[in-house]
Amino acid sequence: MSLPALLTQHIARRPQRIALLQHIAEQGSITRAAKAAGISYKAAWDAIDELNNLASQPLVERSTGGRGGGGARLSDEGERVLRLYQKLQALQAQILEAAEETSDLDLLGRLMLRTSARNQLQGQVSGLRREGRHDRVSLALGGGLEIEALITHDSTARLELTLGTMVVALLKAGWVQLLGAEEQPEAGSNVLMATVEEVLADGHEPSEVRLALENGQTLCGFAEADWLVREAVTAGSEIRVQFHAAHVLLGVPV
Repeated sequence: MSLPALLTQHIARRPQRIALLQHIAEQGSITRAAKAAGISYKAAWDAIDELNNLASQPLVERSTGGRGGGGARLSDEGERVLRLYQKLQALQAQILEAAEETSDLDLLGRLMLRTSARNQLQGQVSGLRREGRHDRVSLALGGGLEIEALITHDSTARLELTLGTMVVALLKAGWVQLLGAEEQPEAGSNVLMATVEEVLADGHEPSEVRLALENGQTLCGFAEADWLVREAVTAGSEIRVQFHAAHVLLGVPV
């Protein structure tokens, strides 16, 4: 099975994140891998979540508990991606040698897009429906999960969206709302079931909450500390999350 095109492009554009897989393979721990890579524990997990969401299968398997607080290892798919990265490293050296001028590399750098959106979910267009001035785009995320995005007709045309198009759905963490047991979702919102993986309380409000979806992809959201206490939300809790279709931004490979 070939790697998804979006993940392959990510490997080429963000090699430093793929290199983190090498540290995980060597260290067997996210904490030690982050230290070896010179990044924070949180940044390491952000990178892993992004990679897992873009891959067809999780690249990193995490174990919890134990004297050392658990560990991490590469899945079979993760090991395969790492081998691909190592091949790309060799190709990169050849490309750098072939570049005629430094300006060639600068131009390529400007053409590669980074985004501030914390959540990036790979999906396939499974439905297109016109609603007034907008199009409602249905996205199959895999594992039976589906979300919707509400974008303009012009955006649909510019992205050349048709049934079967592979896209990345971008969603800011601030747009992901956790729902309490008695709270009702808002009309027009996507509602998904998730398991709380971790609550990152760093002394700032609100707290960051890392969420695992049923298909293995992840989301990041925020919630007030007193709300988390009131709803008894901790690691392992099953919870609903919502985000409006209009907040889902779509991107396609160029």
